[in-house]
Amino acid sequence: MSAIALKSLGRCDCVPTLAAMQDFTAHRHEDTADEIWLCEHRPVFTQGLAGLPGHVLLPGDIPVLPTNRGGQVTYHGPGQVVAYPLIDLKRAGYYVKEYVYKLEQALLATLAEWGVTGHRVPGAPGIYVQLADPFAHASLTGPHSPQDPFRGLGKIAALGIKVSRHCTYHGVALNVAMDLEPFARINPCGYAGLQTVDLSTIGVQTSWQEVAEVLARKLQIYLAPRG
Repeated sequence: MSAIALKSLGRCDCVPTLAAMQDFTAHRHEDTADEIWLCEHRPVFTQGLAGLPGHVLLPGDIPVLPTNRGGQVTYHGPGQVVAYPLIDLKRAGYYVKEYVYKLEQALLATLAEWGVTGHRVPGAPGIYVQLADPFAHASLTGPHSPQDPFRGLGKIAALGIKVSRHCTYHGVALNVAMDLEPFARINPCGYAGLQTVDLSTIGVQTSWQEVAEVLARKLQIYLAPRG
């Protein structure tokens, strides 16, 4: 099968995009080609199925959108690359847990293109960087413990998915150069005080388009069907 098709949506609202993903998934069949949708959303907080209202602190003028993805509340806005893989997992030959691992690997590989070392935190989907030195290659040791898993870390990418009839939608969001203030209006992904960063604030100067192209390429590689 050829590479997963890419579809660029540009800057768009979250509500019609979610509806389009649900429609695509509901009507796809065994011969429907997989796609990856790339976009940049207008400001919105999205709440996952596990989301608690108390984690939305002061939304202000930014709408809060309930969704059917996993996870808690996060923020989407200009300067953030959002990728929605629409993948038939049964045909691709891997299960949900491996799919999540592959999404995170694609994010890690994308950051590595700019010399940034991303990290996983057990039990907290997404990708994190060490604030003291985002370019250090050392693994997470020392102060990172179950009691304080985010000490010294900033979250740079979020992940939330939905699987229906073995087919995926929703996806990942990687922060490039955005207004980070709205993240202070929530407990990001349900964690009070979790710092959120983007490539710009850790010293990487690049464009939304360049990051989108690299992330799309990495997703095509990591999400390819088993040969």
